[in-house]
Amino acid sequence: MVGAFPAIHAFKRKATDVDARIISGHAVKWRQAMSYDVIVIGTGPGGYVAAIRAAQLGLKTAVVEKRKTHGGTCLNVGCIPSKALLHASHMFEDARDHFAGLGIGVSAATLDLKTMQAFKQEGVDGNTKGVEFLLKKNKIDAFIGTARIAAAGQVEVMGEDGSNQMLETKNIVIATGSDVTRLPGVEIDEKVVVSSTGALELESVPKHLVVIGAGVIGLELGSVWRRLGSEVTVVEYLDRILPGMDGEVAKNFQRILTKQGFQFKLGSKVTKVEKTAKSATLTFEPAAGGAAETIEADVVLVAIGRVPYTEGLGLDHVGVQLDNRGRIQTDAHFSTNVTGIYAIGDVIAGPMLAHKAEDEGVAVAEIIAGKAGHVNYDVIPSVVYTFPEVASIGKTEEELKSAGVAYNVGKFPFTANGRAKVNRTTDGFVKILADATTDKVLGVHIIGPEAGNLIHEAAITMEFGGSSEDMARTCHAHPTLAEAVKEAALAVEKRAIHM
Repeated sequence: MVGAFPAIHAFKRKATDVDARIISGHAVKWRQAMSYDVIVIGTGPGGYVAAIRAAQLGLKTAVVEKRKTHGGTCLNVGCIPSKALLHASHMFEDARDHFAGLGIGVSAATLDLKTMQAFKQEGVDGNTKGVEFLLKKNKIDAFIGTARIAAAGQVEVMGEDGSNQMLETKNIVIATGSDVTRLPGVEIDEKVVVSSTGALELESVPKHLVVIGAGVIGLELGSVWRRLGSEVTVVEYLDRILPGMDGEVAKNFQRILTKQGFQFKLGSKVTKVEKTAKSATLTFEPAAGGAAETIEADVVLVAIGRVPYTEGLGLDHVGVQLDNRGRIQTDAHFSTNVTGIYAIGDVIAGPMLAHKAEDEGVAVAEIIAGKAGHVNYDVIPSVVYTFPEVASIGKTEEELKSAGVAYNVGKFPFTANGRAKVNRTTDGFVKILADATTDKVLGVHIIGPEAGNLIHEAAITMEFGGSSEDMARTCHAHPTLAEAVKEAALAVEKRAIHM
């Protein structure tokens, strides 16, 4: 198989080598050109996982990262810092609004945003340093600089100081992730008009936050600042929130968020954002046409999605083909049209999710090593880390109807779950979609407490081709939230016990 290499390499390092380069942030000197089996460009979840798996398989591996810290968008300015603020803001809201009802008497909760931001950064630093440790542990050379593919088998690394070095490799894996989508005509200054990056770094709680986009990122960051005291208005072009998620779940989630204080302007197109030093005026109109309206905001968050990041890689130069959405085209083995160049994660087709990229990282490393790497795209969970959480895996009802697939539905509300009831976390439900003929689980959708953890029972079931009967006949501990999953499985055949 093309790309299969032995674990023993002739390349040896010499203490007398003298050419300067940067490895893991430290100047190291070498004389001979560096040569590798695999070079991974980008050390986000897909990239660093690909590198580690390649090293485990005996391939001499290097990574190139333009940031001074590893982990990509996810660890530095995405998944990890946003979850830290979601956790901290949830604790703040609980202390302020809910502790008294549990019999816990505390003085009025006060917000120290500077300390909360420091808590967030501590988590980011711990995770990025953890990746650096893993790369060193697996003897992976880490170059800090901007990568350009000079040719198949050659990666040029350009340092911040203007220096550059050419690396040679048998295989290149592009794992450069994605960037925020810009709204035409709207300038992001990360102060008044912010992307998700700026929304994580606000120095004060905005009185009114307007979020453009009702997807995962907008709703999560909107939740953070609403809990901390902001009035939050979400403006969305479509007539629903969470595009792509199950419609029934999205409708119920919108009702819950509205009850929490969110305001929604759905089916609305933003036409202009005018800003001053400390505020902005947003103009929008019905997407179907109609009179324009304006909203005054202290901060406007642009959260309309993400786009593949391929800037400066030299893809045109080497002839790597892109699709009409700017994604790198790959085959089933993550190979581009140029031999020896692969791509994974947000730069290729599929959901822009860190865990999807990680699985692709493992798969591409195994393929390069001559093994049978594989990703099951039918079993990739998606989670919204608000409260309650929203989690989904597999097909939605809309997708099954569109495909003409006959299915049965089992639903169970958290209002009927003993653990949720005693915890006062009864919003939401579990919904299971199973094939009407075979009973094979086709999709599971959960809105409720710990949905992001509960969804993995469905993931395991679906990975093994299991049925709703399999889930229903599996003993679940009592009292747990997971019993709601079992009851939903029982409800597929209309035999739920507690409803």
